Amino acid sequence: MSESEINKYRLTSATEPTDEMLAYIMHEVAEDARQSNEEALRKYFDEIKEMYDKKYGDKQ
Repeated sequence: MSESEINKYRLTSATEPTDEMLAYIMHEVAEDARQSNEEALRKYFDEIKEMYDKKYGDKQ
């Protein structure tokens, strides 16, 4: 199944997606979620480090 075939398919379509289409779509969604989670986690720890640095500076 080509990416162009996947891009043409819409979940609101009257035809049911094939197992191959569903697997591809779910893989893409999982990859997007993984990347989003990594970005959020990185941002979270960057903010914690920034707050720590503001409060304690270079006192170590």
